[in-house]
Amino acid sequence: MPVPLYVFDAYGTLFDVHSAVGRHRQLVGSQAERLSDVWRAKQLEYTWVRSLMGAYQDFDALTEQALDFAAARCGGISPQARTALLESYRQLDAFSDAAPALARLRSAGAKCVILSNGTPQGLARAVASAGLSSWLDESLSVDTLRVFKTAPQAYELVGRRYGVAPREVWFQSANRWDIAGARKFGFRTNWINRPGAPDEYRDLAPDNVLRSLDDLGVH
Repeated sequence: MPVPLYVFDAYGTLFDVHSAVGRHRQLVGSQAERLSDVWRAKQLEYTWVRSLMGAYQDFDALTEQALDFAAARCGGISPQARTALLESYRQLDAFSDAAPALARLRSAGAKCVILSNGTPQGLARAVASAGLSSWLDESLSVDTLRVFKTAPQAYELVGRRYGVAPREVWFQSANRWDIAGARKFGFRTNWINRPGAPDEYRDLAPDNVLRSLDDLGVH
């Protein structure tokens, strides 16, 4: 029997992208929550726009640019706050359900892999600082392609690396747009819908909708 292959999105699925601002609310001030939301939204927007234009810049650069936009939109932040936020983004907290889920899958014989827009260096830092190194086999980065998810080439990295057909892969993401892209490519998908967000991309429905990685089992 082939080894079950579970592929995880990183940012927003394993790593809490809002934990960077959460650690430095006092430096940011009353606009902290809004700044975090705008920062994430612009970061994603930049990946999609630059992929469509064919004008690639890596995820670390776009994260920095998105923070500068968010800060300007929210009235500005100090240089000290900017430095602190960028450093925190390099060492995001893992969601509390991440390590137990990965450990459970690994103990059942599954292979656990990240597929992410992040840079190889950024992913290595994030995995280590979040304490997930023991439970992950590898991190695959779209940086080698110079195009971001949801481009089909990004999901194709998995098959090229492991020699598997799309339907042999279970893909987990908390980002509904990412689930749509993975489903279109042919992966089996688990949407980790922690906040109970409304569904979208209904023509590209996930195989399962889970409220937590705690609900993830080996298929």
